[in-house]
Amino acid sequence: MTFGFAPSSAASLSTSAASAHRVLEPAEWAAAGIPLLRNPREVVSGLHARHHPGPATAVVAVLDPEERLRASASFVRRPAPADGWMFRNSLLAQLRRVIPHDLRRRTPVRTAVLLYCRDGDARWTEEDGAWMWGLRDACTLHGLRCGAYITLTRDGWQVLGEGRGGRRPNAVSAPGPFSGTVMPPAPPRTGGAASEVLRRVAAR
Repeated sequence: MTFGFAPSSAASLSTSAASAHRVLEPAEWAAAGIPLLRNPREVVSGLHARHHPGPATAVVAVLDPEERLRASASFVRRPAPADGWMFRNSLLAQLRRVIPHDLRRRTPVRTAVLLYCRDGDARWTEEDGAWMWGLRDACTLHGLRCGAYITLTRDGWQVLGEGRGGRRPNAVSAPGPFSGTVMPPAPPRTGGAASEVLRRVAAR
């Protein structure tokens, strides 16, 4: 005889409610004290030239105090409901692969920013809110400052929560020349839960 527990409707509702809380609203993001980029166009152009992201591609990058790019990785998000916890795990896996953590520092020195290329316009979506939640949590767990969240669409780029943006680069524009000081990425790691969740496009 086999005993087990079937998931109750209450448990299902509880799971849905938990997922709903893993989203940051624009007002919450604006109130979180996210540091402003001094030159967002330069950061966006550099990441676009380096990774040339297509729709559903996330680019996470680590900047030093002078806003020089130290490491970056890009990956395609799998087709599944937006979940900040899953996004957090994906971002954390990429950060751990390309740069050591700063957890021993009393105050974070380096900043992680996220560029997400998606369909639609530049207005905030629940998917954006889930990425914001995931970025903030991944930064905490890796000892980094949580930086800007940037969307890239056919209309251009937009730093959410700041109102700054531009028409180029955009989701369909050709990459420009890349410039910047970049530390070489760490050797890729294979296996683990992250490998099952992500289809990695590039970590150059």
